[in-house]
Amino acid sequence: MQVERLQERVPLAPLTTLGVGGPARWFARATHVDHLAAGSEHDDALFVLGGGSNVVVSDEGFGGLVLQIAIGGVSTIAHGEDMILTAGAGESWDALVAFAVSQDLAGIECLSGIPGTVGGTPIQNVGAYGQEVATVIEWVAAFDRVTRAAVRLSRYDCAFAYRMSRFKREDAGRFVIGEVTFRLKRGAPPTVTYPDVVDHLAQQNIRCPTAQYVRDAVLRIRRGKGMVLDAEDSDTRSVGSFFMNPVVDRTTFDRIAPAPHYLMDNDGVKIPAAWLIQQSGFARGHVDGAVGLSTKHPLAIINRGGATARDVLRLAHRIKRAVRERFDVNLRPEPVFVGFSHDDDDVAFLTS
Repeated sequence: MQVERLQERVPLAPLTTLGVGGPARWFARATHVDHLAAGSEHDDALFVLGGGSNVVVSDEGFGGLVLQIAIGGVSTIAHGEDMILTAGAGESWDALVAFAVSQDLAGIECLSGIPGTVGGTPIQNVGAYGQEVATVIEWVAAFDRVTRAAVRLSRYDCAFAYRMSRFKREDAGRFVIGEVTFRLKRGAPPTVTYPDVVDHLAQQNIRCPTAQYVRDAVLRIRRGKGMVLDAEDSDTRSVGSFFMNPVVDRTTFDRIAPAPHYLMDNDGVKIPAAWLIQQSGFARGHVDGAVGLSTKHPLAIINRGGATARDVLRLAHRIKRAVRERFDVNLRPEPVFVGFSHDDDDVAFLTS
């Protein structure tokens, strides 16, 4: 089955939340799983685009084929006390979370308000407020561009790590995701571990929260930080959190302390990147020409209007260098950089 008609020179900036970048040499949409194999046969380089919420596209654009995943569909199957929820990779992530919560299914309620599509969640191992998809993904259905075959990968096959997976690391570009299946708990207590969520529920005097209460709390918290897409709010013209929260060892944390932190299971300590950025001289609302930091949260680099990808990289470069010089902590970017040359110095520095 062929993909929809190939288009030439399609602008990519309007298809991303950051709103920067040049055109795709070729562009097509995949609305069925059978399109994945057909799209992968194109002679040019391939980039798979979902909701465009976690990408920085170069000003030159992308010289190959951009395949936008628009595969829909949601189904559920009861399995004992669990519910197996399968969604097409093109489904809206937040719409899927809302559906799960409406069915009293716990496991992804803290991931409310995150933009993008279902297919992008295993790539990034999306996580927030004490949850991550690695703990609930049952399997990922994809097309393997190396073996030229459809595959089903378990959560263990995905090699998940903090905000990371094999799809983003050693096998970047190898798999095109078509569906993702999650194992959720019906009627189970929601996750309430993150301080922001705990404090918000306490302020509302909610002692036995449901998944819906937690979703509402997370949405309100994220909206207050400009982390829920809103066309009327320029603070949301971003990729969301530009940098990951670094996880450091105890010795490094003791050197930095006192600092806000979150203890990890592996004896590491997660420090908010936002705090490190602020302490390094970049406050909320910082302006750098056509780009800047959100007035609500210093972790979001925003397009203030008319920005280029190079503008974004310049500010990100300054922030990373300042944090490294102040704390000797290395910030790693969350977004994927698309269309940049392999020897681009700014991208190399940001991803090092």
